[in-house]
Amino acid sequence: MTRYERVLETPEAGHYPDDEIDLRELFATLWAGKWIVILMTILFAAGGVAYALYKPDIYQANALLAPADGENSGRLGGQLGSLASLAGVNIGEDGSSNTVIAKEVLQSRVFLTDFIRRHELAAPLMATEAWNIRQSEWVYNREIYNPETREWGTDEDGESLEPTNWDLVKKFRESHLSVSENQDNGMVTVSVKSRSPVAAMQWTEWLVKDINEHMRAQDIEDAEASINYLEAKLDETNIAGMQQVFYQLIESETRTVMLANAQQEYVFKTVDPAVVPQEKTEPKRALIAIIATMLGGMLSVFIVFVRAFIRNGKGNNVGRIEQSEIRHPKQDRTTQATSTNTQ
Repeated sequence: MTRYERVLETPEAGHYPDDEIDLRELFATLWAGKWIVILMTILFAAGGVAYALYKPDIYQANALLAPADGENSGRLGGQLGSLASLAGVNIGEDGSSNTVIAKEVLQSRVFLTDFIRRHELAAPLMATEAWNIRQSEWVYNREIYNPETREWGTDEDGESLEPTNWDLVKKFRESHLSVSENQDNGMVTVSVKSRSPVAAMQWTEWLVKDINEHMRAQDIEDAEASINYLEAKLDETNIAGMQQVFYQLIESETRTVMLANAQQEYVFKTVDPAVVPQEKTEPKRALIAIIATMLGGMLSVFIVFVRAFIRNGKGNNVGRIEQSEIRHPKQDRTTQATSTNTQ
């Protein structure tokens, strides 16, 4: 028996159907590429640790708020409210809807722009590098902002680096402010994140105070406008019944103004005030390092299997060529002899 015949008669060793997985072969592939797995895992772990250490500490202050009593608005309902609608006067909403409006106003662009400008938060938001814990002050990037002269720097084209209102509100919404509501009890939580624990607490207090002041001023303005309108209508009518209605509506609006001026926490009552946080909220450095290590391990295993797949594909192509030559040796010799005779 020739060598070619012995090769042809030998059954194919290690042959498995396409839908079967040889675990031994998988482990062998992993073992062959163990150094790739180890090195990439170490590399990703080191990168994750470096990134986690590079990220600054972020502190979060929270204030738990309860909706104020709806009677604080001083508005009447029922039959008087219907009469007010007929007279063309809006005597307001109940406390719950007033709270919903206040929560949306708190996150509105107009309110936040006024809030940032009033408390001069543009520089702390856009030009700080860190928070000096020992001296309790901001560390500014002086290429962007000079705290002594209170002037903004310029870029290479000579354009001022002072942020626009759009930039300030976007930064504050995305990186600092969070407002959530408990649907079960209606409690509202206002949270502010910052590199400075003191600033996080202070900004939260300012937000709660300013939204109460804003809603109070808005209701007072609306009530005074309604009083002026009702007094003008009162002078125009001689009907005793309508005059009585106007007097009651004017009394209601006057009571609104009085209660609004007397009530300090007009829309939200503070249940749990913000305090200076003692522990950082972000970053989760251990979690970042673990995720980076797992990502490196999974990616390295994937690379090892892809390399093995490519190598096996090339090996199968070479094997098919060799088998083709082995199965037709006589035909190859006959073809060679015919070619020689022809020559």
